[in-house]
Amino acid sequence: MYIQTNEITTHLGVEQIEAISDGDSTMLEEAINSALVQVRGYLKGKYDIAAEFTKTGTARNSLLVTYVKDIAVWHFINICHVNTSIEERAKRRDDAVKDLMKAQKGDFDFELPALPIEQKTDTITFSSNPKRNNHF
Repeated sequence: MYIQTNEITTHLGVEQIEAISDGDSTMLEEAINSALVQVRGYLKGKYDIAAEFTKTGTARNSLLVTYVKDIAVWHFINICHVNTSIEERAKRRDDAVKDLMKAQKGDFDFELPALPIEQKTDTITFSSNPKRNNHF
């Protein structure tokens, strides 16, 4: 797994994790998996995110690891708000999502390997002028 449950202690105290999970580690694992799915959704069209998610330890992109942890902690603390600053966690989660959206648009670079051209899915946008109401 890209993020191990014991790595979340950089963002949330052990006592808080125990209080929220009540000793059930699957809750934290589910929160981490939800965060990974969310991040993958933002970055899959631009970066080879599958290759990044296979990395471990210091080979991982440190900023992306931080963002995954921020989002995972947000999913996890929503189970129970025990002795943690909801405002701070919400702000960190929002900051992570904003940067992920910037990366999706091409305004932010995680310095990850680019997705091979044959795997890219380009989108085409269609639109028209506003409808006119001419009266004679």
